[in-house]
Amino acid sequence: MLRRVLIAASLAIAIAGAPVRAEVVVAPFDASLQRLAEILGALHYLRNICGANEGAKWRNEMQAIMDAEAPSGDRRARMIAMFNRGYRGYQQTYRSCTPAADLVIRRYLEEGSKIAREMTARYAN
Repeated sequence: MLRRVLIAASLAIAIAGAPVRAEVVVAPFDASLQRLAEILGALHYLRNICGANEGAKWRNEMQAIMDAEAPSGDRRARMIAMFNRGYRGYQQTYRSCTPAADLVIRRYLEEGSKIAREMTARYAN
C-alpha cells in the first residue's frame, strides 16, 4: 500500500508542474519529500535487519521518487543525504532487530503513508 501511495505522490508531484531542471529549485513540498527520503532510508536498513527479505525495495522506492522528480544540484544532493541519514542513523544504533526497531518500522510506515497521502491531496490538483 505504501508503494502505491509513494508512486501516486511521485506522479502527483510531477503532474503538479514542479520545476525539475533549474539549478536552484525549491518546491513547496521539499521538506515533506526530504522527510520521506529519510524514512525510506531508515526502512531500507531496519526492514533488512528485521528479516523482511525485501532486498532493495525501499531503495527502489526512493529511486522511483528521484526518477519522477528528476532533481538536480543541491536539491538532488539534499534528497540523497536525507535517505543516507535515515539509513546510517539506524545502522549506528541497531545491529539486530529489537522490539524498538519493530516499533520504529511501524511508525515510519504510518508516517510515510501519511506524508505521501498529504502530498498527493495537496499537490495533485
